[in-house]
Amino acid sequence: MDDLRAVMDATGTARAAIFGVSEGGPMSLLFAATYPERVSSLILYGSFARRLWAPDYPIGVPTSERQAYLDFIEQRWGEEADVSIVAPGLDEEARRRFVATRRMSASPGAALAIVRMNSEIDVRHVLPVIGVPTLVLHRAGDRDVTVENGRYLAANIPGARYLEFPGGDHRPTTIGDDDALLDEIEEFLTGVRHGPQPDRVLATLLFTDIVGSTERASSLGDQRWRELKASHHAIVRQELHRFRGIEVDTAGDGFFARFDGPARAIRCARTIARRVRALGIEIRAGLHTGEVEVGHDGLAGLAVHIGARVMSLAGSGDVLVSSTVKDLVAGAGLEFEERGTHTLKGVPGEWRLFAVTHS
Repeated sequence: MDDLRAVMDATGTARAAIFGVSEGGPMSLLFAATYPERVSSLILYGSFARRLWAPDYPIGVPTSERQAYLDFIEQRWGEEADVSIVAPGLDEEARRRFVATRRMSASPGAALAIVRMNSEIDVRHVLPVIGVPTLVLHRAGDRDVTVENGRYLAANIPGARYLEFPGGDHRPTTIGDDDALLDEIEEFLTGVRHGPQPDRVLATLLFTDIVGSTERASSLGDQRWRELKASHHAIVRQELHRFRGIEVDTAGDGFFARFDGPARAIRCARTIARRVRALGIEIRAGLHTGEVEVGHDGLAGLAVHIGARVMSLAGSGDVLVSSTVKDLVAGAGLEFEERGTHTLKGVPGEWRLFAVTHS
C-alpha cells in the first residue's frame, strides 16, 4: 500500500481506478478500505480474500495441497514452474516464453517466499468496509484461484458487480479473448463500450459504373438487359480474380472492389473497359488509394467516398484516378493525362485527377 500511495503522490494522482490481479486483489482491497478518497473504483480479477482452507472458508486450498505446490515451486521453478496451473491454454512456444520469463524474473527462493506470503493472506474482514464501485472478474475454470473465490468476493463486497468468463487460465492476457474482458472494464469505468478498434489498412479502391444504363435498359427491354448485365458482371468478376482484386459490393450495374496494389487496379479497370466494349457497353471507372476501415459489413472511411466521387467525374470509357494513385505507380509504365483540379462533394480540399491513357 505504501508503494502504491507513493507512486500516486509522485505522479500527482489524487484518485485512481485500482486493478488488482490475483494476490494484487487483497492489497487493492485494503488500499480501497483505508484510502477510499483516493480510489474512484476497484476491479478485481482472478483474486481471493483468503488463500487457505479454514472451517469457515471451505473454498480455500487445503494446507497439504498448498505445501505440495510449495515443494513444486522450490524443486521445479527452473523447468516449467507453474505454467500448467496458471496458464494451461498456452501453446508450446508461448509456454516456453512464459517459463523463461518466470525464471528470469525471480530465483526459486524469491518465488517460494512470495507463494508462502500469499498463502497467509486473509482480508475477509475488509470486504464489508469497501465503499467504492467494485467489479469482480473471474474465469470459470481457473485452476490457480477457483471461481468460488471470485463469487465470494462479489457476495461480500457491498454493491459489487460480478462477471464470469469461460476458460481455465489464471492470467488475464493469455486466453485470446482479451477484448471481451477489456470491453467490460471499459464500460464499468466509463459507462461506454466502444468494442475492438476496426482494422485499418491501405487499399486501392476501384469503382465502376455502366454509362447510360437506364437508356440501354429501356431500349433493350428487361430480359435482354438482364442478360447483358449478367455478361458484364461475369467479365468484371473474371478480371477482378485475375488481378487479385476483392469484390466489396455490387449496386445495380456498378462494382466496388479493393486491391492491394494500385498498378494492378488500374490494369484491371482498363481491361474491364476494353472487354465490355465488345458487348456494346461503355463503363467509367474511378480509383483512389487510402486508408480504410475493414469491418464485417465492408469497407468504410474517407477513402471510400473519395473513390466514389472520382468515378462520378469520369467520362464514358475513362479510367480516372486521384493524384495519390498516380504518384504511387511511378515507374510502372502507366501514362496519364491531367484532367484538372476538382472539388469532390463532401470531401475537404481540392483534388487533381488524371485519366489513364496507356497501361
